[in-house]
Amino acid sequence: MRQLWQMPSRMKALRTSTAGRFRVRWQDRLLCLHDGVSQTPFDRHYVYHVAWALRVLKESVGLQEHVDISSSLHFVAAASVLVPTKFYDYRPADLKLSDLSSGQADLLALPFATGSLRSVSCMHVVEHIGLARYGDPFDPLGDVKAVEELKRVVAPGGQLLFVVPVAGEARIQFNAHRVYTYDLVKSMFDGFELVEYSLIPDDQKVGGLIRFADPGLTEKQRYGCGCFLFKKKAQ
Repeated sequence: MRQLWQMPSRMKALRTSTAGRFRVRWQDRLLCLHDGVSQTPFDRHYVYHVAWALRVLKESVGLQEHVDISSSLHFVAAASVLVPTKFYDYRPADLKLSDLSSGQADLLALPFATGSLRSVSCMHVVEHIGLARYGDPFDPLGDVKAVEELKRVVAPGGQLLFVVPVAGEARIQFNAHRVYTYDLVKSMFDGFELVEYSLIPDDQKVGGLIRFADPGLTEKQRYGCGCFLFKKKAQ
């Protein structure tokens, strides 16, 4: 609150000291009263899982194209620097970047032929499907159906980057999201090999992004972030 009573004097100082370089008007004020912190705050899940996925794509030898379903726009924008990227969402985004396209798709009925995609990501998405949070139809098995569609479109030998909240206990926090156990996620991906499991733990003192994490560490989480790299087995 100290900044509030200092504002008039500081605005006056700005007017007199900028020597005509800027207009300083009361009606243009935009108060930012909570940014004076010692460390920059950030969402651990959304910073670290994007960092994980970009590393996976960078390490993917010979990758010609990547398809993302409804993940972070920050991710697909950055991914397009590494590999031509196609982004699909129920509500397509008007992104205009080279090597990035945006289209409409329903995760429960993806517009791709079976076994046609070599590299796919769907991150921090499936836990919401069917809970009607975003105006989608209520369906208790929405996440299961979404996973089946993802599994269907990945080509034999292709990869799937899959991210959901994880913890020691599976639970639904209605109507926000589901939280999965490590074993529950693995059980949903029959016909796929788990190539990498990485974890963003609750406690930053434990680590930021822990690549190739011990699955047992998941048992200690309340709302961690599990990053799963799956490979579809050859048929």
